[in-house]
Amino acid sequence: MIRLIQQSNKLWHEHTPYYEDALQQTWLFFCQNVCEACTGKQFDSSRSSMITWLNQYLKWRLQDFRIKTHQHRARIYSPSPLGIIDNTNDVLTNLAAPPDIPPLWNMTLHWIETDPAGILGKCHILNRPDVTCQVLLLRRIFSHRQWDEISLEFDLPVSTLSSFYQRKCLPAVRSFAELQGFL
Repeated sequence: MIRLIQQSNKLWHEHTPYYEDALQQTWLFFCQNVCEACTGKQFDSSRSSMITWLNQYLKWRLQDFRIKTHQHRARIYSPSPLGIIDNTNDVLTNLAAPPDIPPLWNMTLHWIETDPAGILGKCHILNRPDVTCQVLLLRRIFSHRQWDEISLEFDLPVSTLSSFYQRKCLPAVRSFAELQGFL
């Protein structure tokens, strides 16, 4: 669903320094609430489209960042009684810069390609040792191939591939992400 939404080019976009952060929060919200959205608890399809719903949430997050940025600037640039700006109480100013954050995408790709524990290569569809978690993850996530293409390649129904992917592959990636501290 995320890929389809991204490919539609209908998701709100603006050129602000915090857009990517707001977008990440939106995707996180979407992933955490997609089930409730589909059942109508969070999202009413008679009132708007899924993209409209996500765009509204994204705009709210952007507004949160605007407010936070404005408050931060006001705190830093507000004149002190003596006309001196004192940043010693500003926690953000006094924090040491974090070490370079490793690129999550590259680390995940490397983990899938190398499969150091052999988990992804051993986990496969019943009676199909050629269709492993490793193979599906590489084709689906990193090659951006659609399910129908993968289905034709392996001569398996999309439902079988998708079900295996949801039940086995994604939990393995989630475990890796948790062990790495990504989640």
